[in-house]
Amino acid sequence: MSVVEQHARAHILTEDVPDDVGAVPVVLRYDSLQDPRAVMVDLPGPHEWTFPRSLLEQGLRAPAGSGDVRVWPCGRVQAVIEFHSTRGVSVVQLDTKAVLTFLRRTYRASPAAVAHG
Repeated sequence: MSVVEQHARAHILTEDVPDDVGAVPVVLRYDSLQDPRAVMVDLPGPHEWTFPRSLLEQGLRAPAGSGDVRVWPCGRVQAVIEFHSTRGVSVVQLDTKAVLTFLRRTYRASPAAVAHG
C-alpha cells in the first residue's frame, strides 16, 4: 500500500470564520510513490497543502516549521497547523490522536521512507 488517506475533523481557528462553525472535515493524505517524505492536508474548499512529514511529526512535540507551514502542540490532546498563503493565514486544530494514527500508518506504508528520513 503506497497511499494512506485518513479523514479527520478539525476546528478552523482563523479570525474570518464564525465561532459557531464547529468541526469541519479534513483529509490527511500520504502517497509514497508521489513523495515519500511529504504529507498533504486537504482543507474544505480548494485548499490542499503539501509539506514534509517530519514537520508534522516534530510539531506534535514542540513548535516546528517556518515559512508557509507551522505546527505545534496545543495541550496534550490537540495540535495546531498554521498555513500561510498570499490569501492570508489558515489555522486549524486537530486531535493529536488522529495525527499520530495517520503518521503510524504512513510509516507502515513506506518503511523505506523511515530509513531515508
